[in-house]
Amino acid sequence: MVAALAYREAGLGDVAAVVALVESAYRGDASREGWTTEADLLDGQRIDVAGVRAIIDDPLARVLLAFDSDRLVACCELRRAGNDAYFGMFSVRPDGQGRGVGGRLLGEAERIARLHWNCRGMRMTVIDIRAELIAWYERRGYVRTGEYQPFPYGDERFGIPRRDDLRFEVLYKALR
Repeated sequence: MVAALAYREAGLGDVAAVVALVESAYRGDASREGWTTEADLLDGQRIDVAGVRAIIDDPLARVLLAFDSDRLVACCELRRAGNDAYFGMFSVRPDGQGRGVGGRLLGEAERIARLHWNCRGMRMTVIDIRAELIAWYERRGYVRTGEYQPFPYGDERFGIPRRDDLRFEVLYKALR
């Protein structure tokens, strides 16, 4: 377990590091070191510079960074969406997974949404065949809503699917 994490909001100078972190957690052989890899489901990119810049530039969103000493170890997108917050782009370095980093960053994101934005709950989307990942969120209080969203087939900004049955399920947690 990592002793302590420091958090801060990403700025434009962090874009390249965020892209590298997200790609390392989800794509390619390096991502297989951790358990969050999507390498068997998707090829191509997970995020690009333009995508991260757009989140940072959006006044209703932020990219939250987590550091162990001076090393970037995790990040996520947090976005205001009415009375709820949306949690996405959640990435932990593969060599840091399973050490409590992800749970602590998720907790910090929930704290920000609840205390700073006065949100009632947190929503996220997860590829519905990722049973192990969904179970991890359920252990942290998220529930499956039964609401599904289509995978953006044909939009390579989100990856190149290796199967034709991908879709997202919405998970939700009340924060109050």
